[in-house]
Amino acid sequence: MTETSKTHVILLSCGSFNPITKGHIHMFEKAREYLHKTGRFIVIGGIISPVHDSYGKPGLVSSRHRLTMCQLAVQTSDWIRVDPWECYQDTWQTTCSVLEHHRDLMKRVTGCILSNVNTPSTTPVIGQPQNQTPPIYQDHNNMNHKPTAIKVWGKISESLGKICCVRPNMERFTFVDENANLGTTVRYEEIELRILLLCGSDLLESFCIPGLWKDSDMEVIVGDFGIVVVPRDGVDTERIMNHSSILRKYKDNIVVVKDATHHPMSIVSSTKSRLALQHGDGHVVDYLSQPVIDYILQSQLYINASG
Repeated sequence: MTETSKTHVILLSCGSFNPITKGHIHMFEKAREYLHKTGRFIVIGGIISPVHDSYGKPGLVSSRHRLTMCQLAVQTSDWIRVDPWECYQDTWQTTCSVLEHHRDLMKRVTGCILSNVNTPSTTPVIGQPQNQTPPIYQDHNNMNHKPTAIKVWGKISESLGKICCVRPNMERFTFVDENANLGTTVRYEEIELRILLLCGSDLLESFCIPGLWKDSDMEVIVGDFGIVVVPRDGVDTERIMNHSSILRKYKDNIVVVKDATHHPMSIVSSTKSRLALQHGDGHVVDYLSQPVIDYILQSQLYINASG
């Protein structure tokens, strides 16, 4: 398959990130590597969306701190960014709402409707014109020239930047103004773009807990968007999926990242990191990046059991 004929993917990860760990970043990297190896996908970007403060999880520190730690954790990445939209809302947002927000935002930025996993052949994709503006990647000297994945993500990020405003005391973050005037819609090359939810096997297992998720939300998350699961070592994802009728129904929309090697990052968690910080455990350097550790110590976070 050529680069433009592959499905271009943006990986979206929702969660507390309390704090963000090396394991979270490893999950992005591992998922991207696996999707590329399938030969069917090109991951052009990753989005980290920390949960709203009103989520109510015990020990959850302020989103101001969590956003900053996330930004520090990805400051050297050229494809993962932190999005503060979820934290800036008036109240907690469902995962379904966050996915729909980013889908609608990409629609506005790219001037097209993103394809759903169930209807890739009938849903307009990037490059189907909304106006007659020439494609931004068109090369009159070489019409065979095609954009690389990083160029596509760069152009999308560039367009996002044009409609962003900065909230007080959050200078390092950009916030998309839903009411901004986008002007002329930008056209992109003809590629298929999807937003996929990136998660661990713990979230997949939560889908099987009665009453925890609305069936209608699960239908949208798994049926319309699709998910990429990076399981912890030894977790039987097949068994988990068989416990849910909706997961079984949309099994083809679930990509399970398979890896024969046992990577130490697969067992890193925010809970272990907080405990290590509370007990002065030197292993915290294995769980968190140094800039995140420095910020935690400077801000005196997680020094007691309540967070």
